[in-house]
Amino acid sequence: MQDIQEIFNRMQEIKKQQKDIRSAYKESLETSLEYKEIGDKIKTLRERRKQIENSTKASFSSEFDKLDDFKIDLESDKVMMSDLALSKLMKGETVQVVDEYNNNYEPLFTVRFKKT
Repeated sequence: MQDIQEIFNRMQEIKKQQKDIRSAYKESLETSLEYKEIGDKIKTLRERRKQIENSTKASFSSEFDKLDDFKIDLESDKVMMSDLALSKLMKGETVQVVDEYNNNYEPLFTVRFKKT
Protein backbone atom coordinates (compact mmCIF):
# COMPACT_ATOMS: atom_id res chain seq x y z
CA MET A 1 0.00 0.00 0.00
CA GLN A 2 1.29 3.43 -0.89
CA ASP A 3 2.03 6.13 1.63
CA ILE A 4 -0.33 9.12 1.79
CA GLN A 5 2.60 11.48 1.29
CA GLU A 6 3.67 9.67 -1.90
CA ILE A 7 0.16 9.95 -3.32
CA PHE A 8 -0.04 13.61 -2.32
CA ASN A 9 3.31 14.34 -3.99
CA ARG A 10 2.19 12.57 -7.18
CA MET A 11 -1.03 14.58 -7.20
CA GLN A 12 0.91 17.82 -6.78
CA GLU A 13 3.17 16.90 -9.71
CA ILE A 14 0.15 16.10 -11.93
CA LYS A 15 -1.47 19.42 -10.99
CA LYS A 16 1.76 21.23 -11.90
CA GLN A 17 1.85 19.52 -15.30
CA GLN A 18 -1.82 20.37 -15.89
CA LYS A 19 -1.09 24.01 -15.08
CA ASP A 20 1.83 24.08 -17.51
CA ILE A 21 -0.26 22.61 -20.35
CA ARG A 22 -3.15 25.00 -19.69
CA SER A 23 -0.74 27.93 -19.64
CA ALA A 24 0.80 26.96 -22.98
CA TYR A 25 -2.69 26.53 -24.47
CA LYS A 26 -3.81 29.98 -23.27
CA GLU A 27 -0.65 31.61 -24.65
CA SER A 28 -1.31 29.97 -28.01
CA LEU A 29 -4.88 31.29 -28.07
CA GLU A 30 -3.78 34.81 -27.16
CA THR A 31 -1.61 35.00 -30.28
CA SER A 32 -4.59 34.31 -32.57
CA LEU A 33 -6.09 37.49 -34.03
CA GLU A 34 -9.42 35.81 -34.90
CA TYR A 35 -9.72 34.50 -31.35
CA LYS A 36 -9.29 38.05 -29.98
CA GLU A 37 -11.91 39.46 -32.38
CA ILE A 38 -14.45 36.81 -31.43
CA GLY A 39 -13.66 37.42 -27.75
CA ASP A 40 -14.45 41.11 -28.19
CA LYS A 41 -17.78 40.28 -29.88
CA ILE A 42 -18.63 37.88 -27.08
CA LYS A 43 -17.85 40.54 -24.49
CA THR A 44 -20.18 43.01 -26.22
CA LEU A 45 -22.96 40.43 -26.44
CA ARG A 46 -22.52 39.45 -22.79
CA GLU A 47 -22.86 43.08 -21.72
CA ARG A 48 -26.07 43.39 -23.74
CA ARG A 49 -27.40 40.14 -22.30
CA LYS A 50 -26.62 41.41 -18.79
CA GLN A 51 -28.61 44.59 -19.47
CA ILE A 52 -31.60 42.52 -20.58
CA GLU A 53 -31.30 40.25 -17.54
CA ASN A 54 -31.17 43.21 -15.17
CA SER A 55 -34.24 44.83 -16.68
CA THR A 56 -36.13 41.54 -16.42
CA LYS A 57 -34.93 40.97 -12.84
CA ALA A 58 -36.41 44.30 -11.84
CA SER A 59 -39.88 43.02 -12.69
CA PHE A 60 -39.25 39.77 -10.76
CA SER A 61 -37.82 41.31 -7.58
CA SER A 62 -40.23 39.59 -5.17
CA GLU A 63 -39.61 36.21 -6.82
CA PHE A 64 -35.86 36.69 -6.50
CA ASP A 65 -36.28 37.52 -2.82
CA LYS A 66 -38.09 34.19 -2.44
CA LEU A 67 -35.28 32.45 -4.32
CA ASP A 68 -32.74 33.91 -1.90
CA ASP A 69 -34.84 32.77 1.06
CA PHE A 70 -35.16 29.29 -0.46
CA LYS A 71 -31.40 29.12 -0.95
CA ILE A 72 -30.77 29.96 2.70
CA ASP A 73 -33.41 27.46 3.84
CA LEU A 74 -31.96 24.70 1.66
CA GLU A 75 -28.45 25.34 2.92
CA SER A 76 -29.49 25.22 6.57
CA ASP A 77 -31.57 22.07 5.95
CA LYS A 78 -28.60 20.47 4.21
CA VAL A 79 -26.36 21.16 7.20
CA MET A 80 -29.02 19.88 9.60
CA MET A 81 -29.53 16.71 7.55
CA SER A 82 -25.76 16.10 7.46
CA ASP A 83 -25.50 16.55 11.22
CA LEU A 84 -28.41 14.19 11.86
CA ALA A 85 -27.02 11.57 9.46
CA LEU A 86 -23.59 11.71 11.06
CA SER A 87 -24.97 11.44 14.58
CA LYS A 88 -27.18 8.47 13.58
CA LEU A 89 -24.26 6.81 11.86
CA MET A 90 -22.09 7.30 14.95
CA LYS A 91 -24.80 5.54 16.99
CA GLY A 92 -24.66 2.61 14.58
CA GLU A 93 -28.06 3.25 13.05
CA THR A 94 -28.76 2.88 9.34
CA VAL A 95 -29.22 6.15 7.50
CA GLN A 96 -31.33 6.25 4.35
CA VAL A 97 -33.88 8.56 2.73
CA VAL A 98 -36.39 7.92 -0.06
CA ASP A 99 -37.59 10.42 -2.67
CA GLU A 100 -41.02 10.70 -4.27
CA TYR A 101 -40.07 8.11 -6.93
CA ASN A 102 -39.00 5.53 -4.31
CA ASN A 103 -35.30 6.04 -5.05
CA ASN A 104 -33.17 5.28 -2.01
CA TYR A 105 -30.34 7.60 -0.97
CA GLU A 106 -27.49 6.75 1.36
CA PRO A 107 -25.11 9.27 2.86
CA LEU A 108 -21.76 9.77 1.16
CA PHE A 109 -18.89 11.03 3.27
CA THR A 110 -15.66 12.37 1.84
CA VAL A 111 -12.32 13.38 3.29
CA ARG A 112 -10.53 16.46 2.00
CA PHE A 113 -7.26 17.95 3.11
CA LYS A 114 -6.92 21.65 3.75
CA LYS A 115 -3.68 23.60 3.80
CA THR A 116 -2.82 24.58 7.37
